[in-house]
Amino acid sequence: MTALRLVLIVALAVFALAATGCGSDDNAATDTTTLTDTTGTETTDTAGTTDTAETTGSALHGTVGPGFDISLDEASGTIAPGTYELEVEDLSDIHNFHLTGPGVDVTTDVAAEGTESFTVELQAGTYEFVCDPHAGQMNGTIEVG
Repeated sequence: MTALRLVLIVALAVFALAATGCGSDDNAATDTTTLTDTTGTETTDTAGTTDTAETTGSALHGTVGPGFDISLDEASGTIAPGTYELEVEDLSDIHNFHLTGPGVDVTTDVAAEGTESFTVELQAGTYEFVCDPHAGQMNGTIEVG
Protein backbone atom coordinates (compact mmCIF):
# COMPACT_ATOMS: atom_id res chain seq x y z
CA MET A 1 0.00 0.00 0.00
CA THR A 2 2.89 2.38 0.77
CA ALA A 3 4.44 1.66 -2.64
CA LEU A 4 1.12 2.47 -4.33
CA ARG A 5 0.95 5.82 -2.50
CA LEU A 6 4.51 6.64 -3.53
CA VAL A 7 3.74 5.83 -7.18
CA LEU A 8 0.60 7.99 -7.00
CA ILE A 9 2.51 10.92 -5.46
CA VAL A 10 5.25 10.68 -8.09
CA ALA A 11 2.65 10.50 -10.89
CA LEU A 12 0.86 13.59 -9.54
CA ALA A 13 4.16 15.47 -9.27
CA VAL A 14 5.04 14.58 -12.87
CA PHE A 15 1.59 15.69 -14.01
CA ALA A 16 1.92 18.98 -12.12
CA LEU A 17 5.32 19.67 -13.68
CA ALA A 18 4.02 18.86 -17.14
CA ALA A 19 0.98 21.08 -16.65
CA THR A 20 2.97 24.08 -15.42
CA GLY A 21 6.08 23.63 -17.56
CA CYS A 22 9.47 22.24 -16.69
CA GLY A 23 11.70 24.50 -14.67
CA SER A 24 8.79 26.01 -12.79
CA ASP A 25 8.99 26.30 -9.02
CA ASP A 26 5.26 25.51 -8.67
CA ASN A 27 5.80 21.88 -7.65
CA ALA A 28 4.59 22.54 -4.11
CA ALA A 29 1.02 21.55 -3.26
CA THR A 30 0.30 24.97 -1.77
CA ASP A 31 0.87 28.15 -3.75
CA THR A 32 1.39 30.95 -1.25
CA THR A 33 1.52 34.26 -3.07
CA THR A 34 1.88 37.82 -1.91
CA LEU A 35 1.10 40.69 -4.23
CA THR A 36 2.36 44.21 -4.75
CA ASP A 37 0.25 46.33 -7.03
CA THR A 38 0.15 49.87 -5.66
CA THR A 39 1.74 51.94 -2.94
CA GLY A 40 -0.43 55.03 -3.21
CA THR A 41 0.14 58.53 -4.51
CA GLU A 42 1.64 61.45 -2.67
CA THR A 43 -0.02 64.83 -2.55
CA THR A 44 1.23 68.05 -0.99
CA ASP A 45 -1.31 70.34 0.66
CA THR A 46 -1.08 74.13 0.94
CA ALA A 47 0.60 73.88 4.35
CA GLY A 48 3.51 72.01 2.74
CA THR A 49 2.88 68.60 4.35
CA THR A 50 2.85 65.42 2.30
CA ASP A 51 -0.02 62.93 2.55
CA THR A 52 -0.21 59.44 1.07
CA ALA A 53 -3.59 58.61 -0.49
CA GLU A 54 -4.87 55.16 -1.49
CA THR A 55 -4.81 54.43 -5.19
CA THR A 56 -7.95 52.77 -6.47
CA GLY A 57 -8.77 50.99 -9.69
CA SER A 58 -5.59 48.92 -9.79
CA ALA A 59 -5.71 45.56 -11.54
CA LEU A 60 -5.00 42.07 -10.24
CA HIS A 61 -4.84 39.08 -12.58
CA GLY A 62 -5.70 35.53 -11.48
CA THR A 63 -5.62 32.29 -13.43
CA VAL A 64 -6.91 28.80 -12.76
CA GLY A 65 -6.22 25.74 -14.89
CA PRO A 66 -5.84 24.19 -17.36
CA GLY A 67 -3.83 21.80 -15.14
CA PHE A 68 -3.92 21.89 -11.35
CA ASP A 69 -2.51 25.43 -11.14
CA ILE A 70 -4.00 28.53 -9.51
CA SER A 71 -2.24 31.87 -9.19
CA LEU A 72 -2.34 35.63 -8.86
CA ASP A 73 0.32 37.03 -11.19
CA GLU A 74 1.36 40.27 -9.45
CA ALA A 75 3.55 38.46 -6.90
CA SER A 76 6.01 40.12 -4.45
CA GLY A 77 5.57 41.99 -1.20
CA THR A 78 2.38 43.06 0.52
CA ILE A 79 -0.50 44.66 -1.36
CA ALA A 80 -1.93 47.98 -0.16
CA PRO A 81 -5.56 48.20 0.95
CA GLY A 82 -7.87 49.68 -1.67
CA THR A 83 -10.18 48.98 -4.58
CA TYR A 84 -8.93 46.55 -7.21
CA GLU A 85 -10.29 45.15 -10.46
CA LEU A 86 -9.68 41.39 -10.24
CA GLU A 87 -9.62 39.73 -13.65
CA VAL A 88 -9.75 35.93 -13.50
CA GLU A 89 -8.85 33.74 -16.46
CA ASP A 90 -10.58 30.39 -15.89
CA LEU A 91 -9.00 27.89 -18.29
CA SER A 92 -10.79 24.71 -17.20
CA ASP A 93 -14.33 23.44 -16.72
CA ILE A 94 -13.28 21.39 -13.67
CA HIS A 95 -11.87 24.31 -11.61
CA ASN A 96 -12.98 27.64 -10.20
CA PHE A 97 -11.25 30.65 -8.65
CA HIS A 98 -12.62 31.62 -5.23
CA LEU A 99 -11.20 34.63 -3.32
CA THR A 100 -12.24 35.17 0.31
CA GLY A 101 -11.06 37.47 3.08
CA PRO A 102 -12.18 40.51 5.07
CA GLY A 103 -15.23 41.86 3.19
CA VAL A 104 -14.61 39.78 0.02
CA ASP A 105 -16.18 36.54 -1.25
CA VAL A 106 -16.07 36.24 -5.07
CA THR A 107 -15.94 33.12 -7.23
CA THR A 108 -16.12 31.87 -10.79
CA ASP A 109 -18.34 28.90 -11.72
CA VAL A 110 -16.72 25.46 -11.79
CA ALA A 111 -18.28 24.41 -15.11
CA ALA A 112 -17.54 27.73 -16.86
CA GLU A 113 -14.43 28.75 -18.77
CA GLY A 114 -13.43 32.27 -19.80
CA THR A 115 -12.49 35.60 -18.27
CA GLU A 116 -14.49 37.17 -15.48
CA SER A 117 -13.89 40.47 -13.65
CA PHE A 118 -14.74 41.51 -10.11
CA THR A 119 -14.31 44.83 -8.31
CA VAL A 120 -13.01 44.05 -4.82
CA GLU A 121 -12.35 46.33 -1.84
CA LEU A 122 -9.36 44.82 -0.03
CA GLN A 123 -8.86 45.63 3.65
CA ALA A 124 -5.89 44.84 5.88
CA GLY A 125 -5.67 41.10 6.50
CA THR A 126 -5.10 37.74 4.83
CA TYR A 127 -7.06 36.66 1.77
CA GLU A 128 -7.21 33.11 0.46
CA PHE A 129 -7.74 32.00 -3.14
CA VAL A 130 -8.69 28.39 -3.88
CA CYS A 131 -10.24 26.07 -6.41
CA ASP A 132 -13.17 24.78 -4.35
CA PRO A 133 -13.22 21.23 -5.81
CA HIS A 134 -9.43 20.89 -5.30
CA ALA A 135 -8.82 23.18 -2.30
CA GLY A 136 -6.30 20.79 -0.73
CA GLN A 137 -3.86 21.19 -3.61
CA MET A 138 -4.92 24.39 -5.40
CA ASN A 139 -4.74 27.31 -2.98
CA GLY A 140 -2.74 30.35 -1.98
CA THR A 141 -2.88 33.52 0.12
CA ILE A 142 -2.25 37.22 -0.28
CA GLU A 143 -1.47 39.71 2.47
CA VAL A 144 -3.01 43.16 2.52
CA GLY A 145 -1.52 45.69 4.89
